[in-house]
Amino acid sequence: MKFFHLSDLHIGLKLLNRDLAEDQAYILDQIIELARRQRPDAILIAGDIYDKAVPSAEAVELFDRFVRRCTEAVPQARLMVISGNHDSAPRINLYRGLLCRQHVHMIGLPPLSEGERIEKVTLQDAFGPVNFYLLPFVRPSMVRNLVGPDENGGACSYDETLRRMLEREQIDRTQRNVLVSHQFYLPRGARAEDIDRMDSEVCTVGNIDAVDAGVLAPFDYAALGHIHKPMQVGGEFCRYCGTPLACSVSEAGQQKGVVQVELGPKGVRTATVLPLTPLRAVRVLKGTLADVLLQRCRDYVSVVLTDPEDLDVLDLQDRLREAFPCLLDVRREQTARPSGHSMPAPLPHLDAMALCQAFLGEVSERETALLQDVINRVKEAQ
Repeated sequence: MKFFHLSDLHIGLKLLNRDLAEDQAYILDQIIELARRQRPDAILIAGDIYDKAVPSAEAVELFDRFVRRCTEAVPQARLMVISGNHDSAPRINLYRGLLCRQHVHMIGLPPLSEGERIEKVTLQDAFGPVNFYLLPFVRPSMVRNLVGPDENGGACSYDETLRRMLEREQIDRTQRNVLVSHQFYLPRGARAEDIDRMDSEVCTVGNIDAVDAGVLAPFDYAALGHIHKPMQVGGEFCRYCGTPLACSVSEAGQQKGVVQVELGPKGVRTATVLPLTPLRAVRVLKGTLADVLLQRCRDYVSVVLTDPEDLDVLDLQDRLREAFPCLLDVRREQTARPSGHSMPAPLPHLDAMALCQAFLGEVSERETALLQDVINRVKEAQ
């Protein structure tokens, strides 16, 4: 049994206001070509199909095109898709019963009542059945009536909620089982704050959504979504495949890919990463203005200038944009001042409006409107 593991397509995403539609179409076409060559029996997408709960018409059309071309490239394959925290679960769940007859399983909602179970799709090969459990993103509040209260009568944690939901399934461990899930799973013994998270991810305050990866033990493979950097969770067969395309500057330099999994008889399995090459890579270029300008390219570029003195260059932005047509942003590296000069604390990354407000302090409603007008005029002039 061979299948592809994908997740976090985030169709419709903008990278610092850069529209990625062309880049996403390019990478989805690569995935289709890989499927055409490798002939997987199933293609799994572990959540966050779209970047927004209400995607644009263009984003929906792009995913529709991807699904149609996948089914044309590998008509025998099952396409199994779950919703992530960025998706609208009811929208993904639409036409669920109808689509499954076409070998497309779009699962937006987890089981919500006592009589329901996690959606299970069973495929057969020469070694018997392979059971795919399709579990969309779950918040404890969504399934409180199903899993019950905690020991104190309150709502269960994310960890306890997932544990109880999987225990309800009574999984037959003598068979081969695959979980498709979109949650924040922690390797046993790891701390949530030690996991390398990307700027494009939604992180909860206090990491209350962390789930101990020990709950994944019954599965021969766990196809996980939610973390944008490729990462294993306690072994190569419980893993996040990561985004197929960089969604933030913090993902610069990461090798993206599709995880291809092959299951032989029970206990025999392999996982291989099939690399993906973007139309335009995301790069961080650091150096003096003169050195940076020598590295001209058409990639998405974030520039960090290290010139020791403030640059009095009127056409700095123009020169950088000429060298880098897909320039994302320009920053100055914080350097130590000569003795006797205090260094202000660095500000977090802010948009133009928030940066002005941070500098000016409290501003009135009238001043806010004036600032917005000035910023808009500057953007139009650029």
